[in-house]
Amino acid sequence: MALPNSSTRLPILNILLWGNTVALSWVWGLGLFFSVQFTVEFGLTGLLTFLIPNCLGLFLFGAVCDVIAKRHPGSESLAAFFNNWSRPFRLVFFLYQLIAISLTIFALIRYAWQPLGLRPDSLYLPLTALIILAASILFGEEFSIRRIKYSHAAFLALIVCCAAIIIAELGSPYLRGIERPSLRPTHDWNFWGYVIPICIGFLVGPWLDLQQWQRAIQMRRENTSITASYAVGSLLFGAILLFHGILALWAMEGGGSSYIKIGLADYPYAESLLTRVFSAPPTNAWLLGAYLTFLSACILTTLDSGYIALRWFLQSNASKSKHPIFSLIPERLVSSPIPPFMLCALIAVTGAAIGIELEYFMIFFATFFVGYSVLAIGRAFMNGPVNVIPQVKMFCIGSLAVVIFAYGYFLHQPVFQILASLLPLGYVFWLLFKPLAEDFTTGGEELEQPAVASVIPLTPVGTVLTTVPTGTHDIGGHFEEKWFVHTFIATYADTNSVGNVYFGMYAMWVGKTRELFFNRLMPKFNLKETPFYILTRSFEHKFVRETREFETVSVKIRIAGHNRKFATLEHEIYDSSGALLGKGNQSLLFVSSTDYKMLDIPNDVMTAFLAYS
Repeated sequence: MALPNSSTRLPILNILLWGNTVALSWVWGLGLFFSVQFTVEFGLTGLLTFLIPNCLGLFLFGAVCDVIAKRHPGSESLAAFFNNWSRPFRLVFFLYQLIAISLTIFALIRYAWQPLGLRPDSLYLPLTALIILAASILFGEEFSIRRIKYSHAAFLALIVCCAAIIIAELGSPYLRGIERPSLRPTHDWNFWGYVIPICIGFLVGPWLDLQQWQRAIQMRRENTSITASYAVGSLLFGAILLFHGILALWAMEGGGSSYIKIGLADYPYAESLLTRVFSAPPTNAWLLGAYLTFLSACILTTLDSGYIALRWFLQSNASKSKHPIFSLIPERLVSSPIPPFMLCALIAVTGAAIGIELEYFMIFFATFFVGYSVLAIGRAFMNGPVNVIPQVKMFCIGSLAVVIFAYGYFLHQPVFQILASLLPLGYVFWLLFKPLAEDFTTGGEELEQPAVASVIPLTPVGTVLTTVPTGTHDIGGHFEEKWFVHTFIATYADTNSVGNVYFGMYAMWVGKTRELFFNRLMPKFNLKETPFYILTRSFEHKFVRETREFETVSVKIRIAGHNRKFATLEHEIYDSSGALLGKGNQSLLFVSSTDYKMLDIPNDVMTAFLAYS
């Protein structure tokens, strides 16, 4: 039998490496510790019920991303889709990542460190948070998305070693833990009060996780099968949760129920069960050390992934955003994930200090983010009304679902928990399929369309322009909303030997209109005294129709966008009948008038042009 050659082995190796990092990036605080809680409450039935939709949601995300990536050829097809598709969800992506990171740091502190009983809390709690924060930032800075699969391979080896030590120390009693029957029957309403939100939340949850999008995009760039990688990742992730859940079954078999504490609203909380069991006298140092190392490795591989993904997200938005605030705040501060991580650590430390539980964070992923996730999925496959986001309505529905779920949880009424998870889902389906789509656009943000169809002319094709009465025409141009318009008559000097307007004149007309536009907004600009110059970085024009001498021509120009360094202008050229002659764009940069070093967009320019951006 012939062995596979190196060209065959390399894609397989890449699939395994990417599958591993997919699994480890998804082993965050919620999955790792709530698997123990659900296993303790509902036995092996609960563990499998929690595990299966979690793994299935992760795999389906990868499979669907693969379909999306193959819509268009090229290694950047998925990246281009994400850049366009994710625009209205930018704030939701950021909030999702903040809560997920806060939850993960909180879970490690609350369920791995606090049960050890080190005192005083005021000393050890912030020090522990600082260690977690420093380690995650260190690994996030050291490894990029291209190299993280190699560092995570080393972490997997560490996790496997820890699991082997734990199994060896526990021996056969651990293996018998899987035989433990379900602690509660599945017809218990409390069971369904958890299962339905879990199924909904985990099946659609990966769609708002920046870590998974960054991995899928990188897989596409490396020509690695996204579907196969996520299949491997889902299986490996399931194996880690299964191992942890069976540990909980073993602990309960050995009398670990005495370590379950009763918390708020008389709920039993068992997330810290294993740490308490392994640290109870007589303490087995190897067992406790291996378990804490196992937890730390699982958590750290999520946090370093979160750091890299957040940095990628912030840098991308800082460079592309049109908001003027990005020109005023230092670039390193805007694009650094360190301030968000510090905020997450503060939230985690505060939560651990006041004694809240993991379920309080979980509520958001079972309710608030569900609507956004489902809408994002629909928006990836549907056109029309789905291309806009009713931000205010979505926020209100999500918040309402959180409150309803909280009432159900604290009042021990699972039916409210179920309704709260279904509410955003039902509302999004209504938005997608309701017959009157006009309401859907209220307060929405439209999906960016391809360049050919991205600009809707202010003067529709086929509409005759109103002739300006003699003597009243503004020779310096005028504004139509945010468009600056300069109208003139083409003459013989603009034409070539055939009689059509020479192609180079269109660029000349745009240049003249741009100068009039700048003069209108910055009339006191003095070229001899200015501390900056405005230079043209690029110019692009698409010719649509020709025109001839003595034709009335209108050149329209506006600010299409800007970031810290560059401004983009759009232009359109029309004849007197409203027919589009051509369109295009240009990019401007700003340099110092003394040494020609590139500058951020000057404040004078920002102030003058802000109303028209």
